[in-house]
Amino acid sequence: FSVPCSAILSSYLLGERLNLLGKLGCLLSLVGSTVMVIHAPEDEEVTTLEEMTSKLKEPGFLAYAAILLALCFLLIFCLAPRYGQSNILIYLAICSVIGAFSVSSVKGLGIAIKGFFAGQPVLQNPLTWILVVTLVASITTQINYLNKSLDIFNTSLVFPIYYVLFTTIVITTSIILFKEWVTMTVVDIIGTVCGFLTIILGVFLLHAFKDMDVSFGNLPQVLQNEQPAPVTRDDKNILIEVDNSSIAPEDKPKVFMLYT
Repeated sequence: FSVPCSAILSSYLLGERLNLLGKLGCLLSLVGSTVMVIHAPEDEEVTTLEEMTSKLKEPGFLAYAAILLALCFLLIFCLAPRYGQSNILIYLAICSVIGAFSVSSVKGLGIAIKGFFAGQPVLQNPLTWILVVTLVASITTQINYLNKSLDIFNTSLVFPIYYVLFTTIVITTSIILFKEWVTMTVVDIIGTVCGFLTIILGVFLLHAFKDMDVSFGNLPQVLQNEQPAPVTRDDKNILIEVDNSSIAPEDKPKVFMLYT
């Protein structure tokens, strides 16, 4: 819901234009979100830091995290210095890969905060501080490379691509860490994927055409082709207009010469 909310608030508070396609994009984002919620898998219940620790220590997630770290280091130290200034995917891929760790850290810290108010000794648990350090480092890296991307590339391209990459990585991380899709039916899987694709379409419409002046009032004019039809001239009979620029426009005589 951050997509339509940010668009609507920017329209009212910042004076940014929200045209007809932008409103359609917001509507599609809401529809896609609703479809995803209807078909979303139930989250495996994790209520303590000990359960979170056991999830993080599973071989599948450890292998997945190692692959993400290796990919992140490759992007930061090898690809970003060479291609970051010219390829929009480099910086955004770094932000998206790091986002997997930030979302997992937020999930764990939410459990820690809930346990703290329940009187559990969460501050003595090393996982709490590991999650804090991971969250600060990941968010700082995301902000750094997202700002670099916004300084170089068009905002209307950055945000849709970043949204798609980030959401894809986060969904994959949630599947591997919490095994959310294990008990899902085929219908729920198809519904979730269709909802996600609908959100992507809505984000694309919202950002790709935000500079177009499209509304219900001028929609017929936008759809109508106003370009005049090209004049077809005969190859043998060419009409040449000789213009005398020294005479005022309203007094210019028109001289036509017909060649055959």
